Amino acid sequence: MAATKHDPSRYTELRNPKALRDFFVHDKFEAGIKLAGTEVKSIRAGKAQITDAFARLEKGGVWLYGAYVEEYSHGGLSQHAPRRVRQLLLNANEIRKLQQQVETGGRSIVALRMYFKQALVKVEIATATGKKQFDKRADIKKRELNLEARKALKFRK
Repeated sequence: MAATKHDPSRYTELRNPKALRDFFVHDKFEAGIKLAGTEVKSIRAGKAQITDAFARLEKGGVWLYGAYVEEYSHGGLSQHAPRRVRQLLLNANEIRKLQQQVETGGRSIVALRMYFKQALVKVEIATATGKKQFDKRADIKKRELNLEARKALKFRK
């Protein structure tokens, strides 16, 4: 039996939890990624991580570093390197915008999530600036205040 179109188990999404904690996220871009066949199967099985992933502008394109895609268990002799550099597929206007922001704004390019869009693997990248320690503390304090407020409202009901 073929899987239904909206079967949630068919679509995996990998998130980068460090990105929103350690960076102020500015502009987001959706990019395709050049992968080998065994890499796609590993990602579909959920055996990948983008926690330390970032992108660089090199050779007129955008390259993803630090992404880990585990070797496919049934891959045989044609396996891929788990931490290899992968090319991101963006159009020329998006690459130009990224280059301007990185050069003039002192921003870096961070991978936020990796997901399937129909049968294609997509990576959501964003330009970001690093947070200082006091910024992180302010975020934690804000989150705790919101949690306390929700608990108080729940208790009143």
